[in-house]
Amino acid sequence: MIGKVKLSFSQILNMNVGFFGIQYSFGLQQSAVNPIYDFLGASPHEIPLLNLAGPMTGLLVQPIIGAMSDRTWSPRWGRRKPFFFVGALICSIALLIYPFSSSLWMAAGLLWILDAGNNTAMEPYRAFIADTLVEEQQPLGFQMQSFFTGFGQTLSNLSLFIFPMIFVGTTGKLPTWVFASFFLGAVVSIGSIWWSMRGVKEIPPTEEELAKMKADDSGVFGPLKEIFSAIGEMPKVMWQLAMVYVFQWYALFCYWQNSSKSIALSVWNATPSTDPENYERAVSWTGLVNGWYNVVTFLTAFILVGFAKKHGAKAVHTGALILAAAGFLAFPHIENKNLLFFAITGFGIGWASMMGIPYLLVVNSIPKERYGVYMGVINMMIVVPMIFQNLTFGYILKNFLDNDPRQAITFAGVLLLLAALFTLRIKPAAK
Repeated sequence: MIGKVKLSFSQILNMNVGFFGIQYSFGLQQSAVNPIYDFLGASPHEIPLLNLAGPMTGLLVQPIIGAMSDRTWSPRWGRRKPFFFVGALICSIALLIYPFSSSLWMAAGLLWILDAGNNTAMEPYRAFIADTLVEEQQPLGFQMQSFFTGFGQTLSNLSLFIFPMIFVGTTGKLPTWVFASFFLGAVVSIGSIWWSMRGVKEIPPTEEELAKMKADDSGVFGPLKEIFSAIGEMPKVMWQLAMVYVFQWYALFCYWQNSSKSIALSVWNATPSTDPENYERAVSWTGLVNGWYNVVTFLTAFILVGFAKKHGAKAVHTGALILAAAGFLAFPHIENKNLLFFAITGFGIGWASMMGIPYLLVVNSIPKERYGVYMGVINMMIVVPMIFQNLTFGYILKNFLDNDPRQAITFAGVLLLLAALFTLRIKPAAK
């Protein structure tokens, strides 16, 4: 690639605006999809399997898109931007259709399409930062994505609290506010990506890199071969990060699947079948609670940049995981709905770290010509624990945790403490 130059703060901001739309959609998945499954009659132990779409599409889509984007260049469209646009378009269409789900399996099927679009758009964003920014600006670039993660998910969660007050009643089998939240997500998804695409230009590859792309004759299976090759040659620090991610991401799926039900029981003593009215209040309040942790995320994202520069990324991520674990351990025991905001604040700080800081631990060990594929491999390290959670946690919840969502949140807190211990074992490469 042609040499990088330092960008202004506004340029780094504009290049990451598209992450806002992607994360609005993920926010809806975290807080709205599982209640929709409940409204459509899902049993508690079925929820993990119904959430299999997210990690499976991430496992299949992100590394392939990463490898493809590494081998792509268009003088007009660039290297990563074509994938931003196609992914956002798929995501917007799925969001428009999703509220019309008339059955549990229709909702589950549309979630697969929605996640495929989200993953197509999101994976090249990590590589885009590594491609474009000089090393000293990469912490700001990655944490800017944490900022927009918090901002996008805050808006999506606030919509779950505010829209039920405005859009009352039901449309079909779902509350009317579901339609408003998902329609707004469709507009935000494609609109924010369009904003980013018209901002910072991608750095063109050198003549040597272009010649290498043209000489590539690996064919349709080239991306798959590149993925397996990259895994075989993966730096040791990435294997160490993979161990952290096993516990970290298993824990997060436990929280997202059970937060509404936990709040419903601890605060209102309600379930979808015994007290649907108070359960809907709990879903609405969960949107506000989850919105708050995302507010904390975008307020602390840039603060963590300074801490990472001063104390190192490993120390910052370890501390953030411990704070998140403490919040999860307290969460299911709180009966006053207002005190939930204090418990979830720790997770807000942890979420800010999770969305940016781990990339600083490995970026110096990754060859620049493989940024795309290795960012995809990192996502595989995220989604494999999620797939494992979806396949195993229904059994654990039913047989060891009494189908009690409050115990599921406690279990998540313990897993985050284990993730913090494994973070201490990481040995990142020198700058």
